[in-house]
Amino acid sequence: MEQKKYTNGEVTIVWQPKLCIHAAFCAKELPAVFKPKDKPWIQPENASTADIIKQVKRCPSGALSYYMNIDGNESTAE
Repeated sequence: MEQKKYTNGEVTIVWQPKLCIHAAFCAKELPAVFKPKDKPWIQPENASTADIIKQVKRCPSGALSYYMNIDGNESTAE
């Protein structure tokens, strides 16, 4: 499955476009990072790692997941 990755150096956000249902929780709740009109649309350098993880976990479709760069284990939104 196609996926795109975006990192702030500490955490990597994984986006799977085919799973996205465009609920827009990410863009509405953390607009400094998730900017649908920009390219790249995910800009993780604009928020803390903790805020990114909290928001990714709220993704209702599972299109967004993350992993910490030190361990490389991907975590899905739950």
